[in-house]
Amino acid sequence: MEIGTKYRILSIDEEKEVQYYLKRMFVRDGYKFYTAQDAKGGLEQLANNCPDLVLFDVIMPDMDGIELIRRLRSLSDCPLIVVSSRKKERDKVSALDAGADDYVTKPFGQGELMARVRSALRYRKRYGAQDMYQKDSLKVDFEKRIVLLNGQQIHLTPVEYRIMEYLARNSGKMITYQMLLEKIWGPYASENNKILRVNMTNIRRKIGDNPARPKYIVTEAGVGYRMAESSDTP
Repeated sequence: MEIGTKYRILSIDEEKEVQYYLKRMFVRDGYKFYTAQDAKGGLEQLANNCPDLVLFDVIMPDMDGIELIRRLRSLSDCPLIVVSSRKKERDKVSALDAGADDYVTKPFGQGELMARVRSALRYRKRYGAQDMYQKDSLKVDFEKRIVLLNGQQIHLTPVEYRIMEYLARNSGKMITYQMLLEKIWGPYASENNKILRVNMTNIRRKIGDNPARPKYIVTEAGVGYRMAESSDTP
């Protein structure tokens, strides 16, 4: 994937002028761009749009900046870049220790910020998780964000795909209902897992997985789901 093309960027910043400036920069270069003006909105956008990288200020109207970093990191392994007017060394150290990948101070140069974003995305692609999950005739292509069965693309809703991707990236591991609810719908998701069961039923129907004799997704009653481990050869 060419840097910029179809990558999703989330910006969390209460300064609307900064959001407008950033949006022009990123959309012009071929990125998809999402915004939020506070921490709660940012966490919801993270769950809804699964961005490839998050830019955010540590000065938030509704949450401590360090707590926001911890929340973002608990929900995603995507690069986190702080863009803030706080310039003291202790602020930078605290943010990086909490889980941020980089720290840029305001006012920032457009060229430098874009270069840092491209670098973070390249690093993740090179050293990050595997590009594909495969089990027999089922494939989940994480880069293209598609699911294939016997070589044919399966049309999943955005939520269904995010569930499949999360299970596939953690194949062989037990993922509890609550872990999935928080990962897909955010930390404010209801503990009622009915919506999760409905989506899982649809996913299984589309990939032809019989819950009574599962080939791909095993249900541990009252606990959660486990995706069959990926084949050795993709």
